[in-house]
Amino acid sequence: MNPVYITRLSKYLPNAPVSNEEMEAVLGMVNGKPSRARSIVLRNNGIKTRFYAIKDGKRTHTNQQLAATAIKGLFDDRLPISDLQVLATGTSSPEQILPSHASMVHGELGISNVEIVSASGSCCSSMQALKYACMTVAAGEAGTAVACGSERFSAWALASRYQAEADSWKNLDKDPYLAFEKDFLRWMLSDGAGAALLQNKPSENGLSLKIEWIEITSFANELETCMYAGAVKEEDGSLIGWNDMDIAEWGDKSVFALKQDTRLLGEHIIKKGGDFLRELMGKHNLTAADVDYYLPHMSSEYFKKEMMEYMHGIGMDIPADKWFYNLTRVGNVGSASPYLMLEELFHSGRLKKGDRLLVMVPESARFTYTYMYLAVV
Repeated sequence: MNPVYITRLSKYLPNAPVSNEEMEAVLGMVNGKPSRARSIVLRNNGIKTRFYAIKDGKRTHTNQQLAATAIKGLFDDRLPISDLQVLATGTSSPEQILPSHASMVHGELGISNVEIVSASGSCCSSMQALKYACMTVAAGEAGTAVACGSERFSAWALASRYQAEADSWKNLDKDPYLAFEKDFLRWMLSDGAGAALLQNKPSENGLSLKIEWIEITSFANELETCMYAGAVKEEDGSLIGWNDMDIAEWGDKSVFALKQDTRLLGEHIIKKGGDFLRELMGKHNLTAADVDYYLPHMSSEYFKKEMMEYMHGIGMDIPADKWFYNLTRVGNVGSASPYLMLEELFHSGRLKKGDRLLVMVPESARFTYTYMYLAVV
């Protein structure tokens, strides 16, 4: 197997950053009333600014445009985009059911024929895409591959998406406030894209990140759904999908809204990620001393203390000064978040040859986790 290197990283964040105070003006108020959950969620998640592909109430970018812009940033005159052989994408928020997101990004790029693959899911989708791209280079099937994560969550968070449900509650003489599991994620998520260029040799013009290993596992065999869209959740934990519901229910129940079972999230998201990390520590003989930078994709700073305590308990006691993340500045951008962390650290001037990076990406949809270990060369 060939060694694989991340030689370039790029990002694209649309428009100007949006502060906490501006969010509701951009996304709107459901039924004209301020959110009951907004202040609570923002107080806990630690996010100060985020980015939306919306301006003056109108869309400024599609998901595929965000992705394509980030990908184009990987190439220049020294390395033209015509050298690209494999394009692998991940997203939680595609613009359509079909064609695939990778097809749409490929079309947006307007380049020659390439192999494409789309990973579906939530935050780990982009890491699944990265692993696919990595394996094509490692197997010698490609010398240049791109992996990308992109999101346009703002389209799901607009107040208009929930108004049909609010109207149905008013018709029943009930208080038309959104349930917490639907309102929660409106104040958590952001838009943007990140991309990585993978090659079979390190860059001749600067540092590269050698991919030592990428490990992914799912706990869906043990746990019920926690974050979902296009479905409603039954009391027994099962889902009824949109295609088994009447069309009228799609609006009345905000079926296509992104929803979070916060009870399950708090109960399992740290523990299962820690259990998987403990397994990988044994498999790869990994210790805290082997990590110079820890890049955790956190949906909220609320989890940081608990994460540190759990990692200490399993013997992976990485001090706070080795943690690197940008959640507070760019928001939770789902599948793009691990790329945005890597891109910022890669271009920060802090890395030196010999440094080792551990990237952690949890996905609460039905509890999938990715860990990636990189060496700076």
